[in-house]
Amino acid sequence: MTALRTVTVDGSPVHVLESGTGPAVLMLHGSGPGTTGSGAWATTAQALGTSWHLVAPDQAGFGRTPIPAGSRGGLRLWTEQAAGLMAALGVEHYAVVGHSMGGAVALALAAARPQQVTRVVAVSTMGAPGAPLSAELDAVWAAPAGPLGARDMLSRLVLDQALVTESAVAARAAAMRAGAAAFASLFPPPRARWADDLTLSAKTLAGVRAPVLLVHGAEDRVTPLGTAALPLLEHLADVRLYVLGRCGHVPALEHPHEFRRLLSCFLGREQGP
Repeated sequence: MTALRTVTVDGSPVHVLESGTGPAVLMLHGSGPGTTGSGAWATTAQALGTSWHLVAPDQAGFGRTPIPAGSRGGLRLWTEQAAGLMAALGVEHYAVVGHSMGGAVALALAAARPQQVTRVVAVSTMGAPGAPLSAELDAVWAAPAGPLGARDMLSRLVLDQALVTESAVAARAAAMRAGAAAFASLFPPPRARWADDLTLSAKTLAGVRAPVLLVHGAEDRVTPLGTAALPLLEHLADVRLYVLGRCGHVPALEHPHEFRRLLSCFLGREQGP
């Protein structure tokens, strides 16, 4: 059963998609304008079935989750809010799946809550020490709300341009317009500072004790393999990297069956010895 609801975390509302029962998996979306928890993960959650308790929030400043009063957003807020959400749901142990920005949040959360986070899947992740802001990510963050901006952004995210359909453009354009005011406050120019905010130190990464699966597209231009994923292999204690050829920044969309198989296999180890 899939449900949309609002959970209060530290006095602020967080909009959440929940489905299934069993071991808990927190699913964190990326940072593109118009991105939401349900938009990023609903299809994956449906395909995974009911074997896990999947929790996919709109992170602060995205979708229907506002930025708490007195905060600007950023890695610290997203990390603390994610931990607070799972505590509010009464979940003591959980895996975390994060895409792009969400990958950096997932790794930061694993370092901050080593007793709670059991596994991490970081997809097309940010967070590597010294990773620069790519021109493609700069353009994604700058995409104006509306059909032209949505089409330009989606075309940068995927390798196969056939995936940039009219329905996908229309849906993203509507989501971008709905969240334009909040998103404008998250990544104003100059944007390199916001990429730096999502960079994790070697000390933080050394504090990640959970097993980590990195999933990355070989042709990802937004978070390139060489600067985003490969450096993490030097800093994480228990890590493996799976590279998908003919894939850009969104493996869940570009290779959905293989992506879900990877998740099922890696997360399924939670239920075994």
